Amino acid sequence: MPSGAILVVDDEERQREIYRDILEDEGYAAETAPSGERALELLAQKRFDLVLTDLNLTGMTGVQLLKEILAADSTIAVVLITGYPSIKSAIEATKRGVYQYLEKPVDRDKLLGVVDEVFEHLARLKESIIGESAATKAMIRMILKVAPTAHTALILGESGTGKELVAREIHNHSPRRDKPFLAVNCASLTETLLESELFGHEKGAFTDAHQQKKGLFERAHQSTLFLDEIGDTSLGMQAKILRALQEREVMRVGGTEAIKVDVRIIAATNKNLEQLLKEGKFREDLYYRLKVIPIQCPPLRERQEDIESLALHFLQRAALSGGRTVQGIAPAARQKLNEYTWPGNIRQLEWAMERAVVLGENDWVGVDDLPPEILAKAPLGAETSAASPSSAVPVQAGAQAGGLGPVIPEASWEEHEKAKILEAMSRTNWNITKAAQLLGMTFRTLQYRLEKFGIKRPT
Repeated sequence: MPSGAILVVDDEERQREIYRDILEDEGYAAETAPSGERALELLAQKRFDLVLTDLNLTGMTGVQLLKEILAADSTIAVVLITGYPSIKSAIEATKRGVYQYLEKPVDRDKLLGVVDEVFEHLARLKESIIGESAATKAMIRMILKVAPTAHTALILGESGTGKELVAREIHNHSPRRDKPFLAVNCASLTETLLESELFGHEKGAFTDAHQQKKGLFERAHQSTLFLDEIGDTSLGMQAKILRALQEREVMRVGGTEAIKVDVRIIAATNKNLEQLLKEGKFREDLYYRLKVIPIQCPPLRERQEDIESLALHFLQRAALSGGRTVQGIAPAARQKLNEYTWPGNIRQLEWAMERAVVLGENDWVGVDDLPPEILAKAPLGAETSAASPSSAVPVQAGAQAGGLGPVIPEASWEEHEKAKILEAMSRTNWNITKAAQLLGMTFRTLQYRLEKFGIKRPT
């Protein structure tokens, strides 16, 4: 049965009762309010996951209620319903962060379709962004607050903190989620190739331009384009990206006509852009254009409470991928994980768990199964047994997903990741779907990384 608390707000009593009965018949816990003012009173008394409100309320309007709700708690999803649709009110609601906008009459199937979708997305986000630390919860709140809008977002964080995952979740919770999420690693291409990739080119524009090509800006029309490693672009490329953002149009290389595009840009970098500004290596106008909504991906050392749940998450995925049964993490190993500072962040923890599965010989991950760099950073004299005492953490406590690759020095991680992808592609005869399953990635993530590392099937 579905679960979730819903508040229905409508100044028509009969309509409130209809919505409540439909929702309760499906197993949702629904309460009602006759006005926006009463809704705020109930929201102050009790936690609701979703507010379903009429747009044209007596007194406080639905948009005003939406603004008050998001100011108090941006993790609450809001669906606006109206019998008097207008483009202006729809646009205003979307900009303010409404999850969905429905036109009356709303029948049972339409209502439940939207409500079910809301809770599916909330559940998926909690499964994707794992952790209960204050830093993680703050990041989830930002994702939910930013996602429904069309604003540009800038994701900042060290290598391995999950910036691409955050970008994908913003897209997955946005009104553009039905269109494909497109991404490019700006640091992996030369300036000429990056320009062609972003803006496309006309046939004959340069030596190898044998046919016309649409760029990512065109292909991402009405969708999301993720510009990874934006801090590694040249000043010239930054100017071209800025123009596309400001004018909402692009021109293919060798082209003569401007092409209008509606693209939401999410950029990311592990560089200190403010320092690059001072050094004259990053354009100030582009910086402020991108930093409309900054999102910080905290390093793992600032998410200490999340280490165990993340470790279990990766451990189970690695065990499933490797065809092994692993019961969990022994107390001494758990202590080592918690004491380590994780300079490589989540990615390093992921590979540590994969290493433990590949090299371990016991049902429980012990200290001897952990990489040397983790043991070197932890206090000496700790227990090294891999036995399973009662205080060990079982996989079932919170494991959900993970990937491949033993832990190696941070500077070599990308080379190692590239090697693991090449290995997986070779083992599956270059079948992306099968290789993605082997690596514990989605098809699109693997496709992106193949492009990122310039990996192509040998001819």
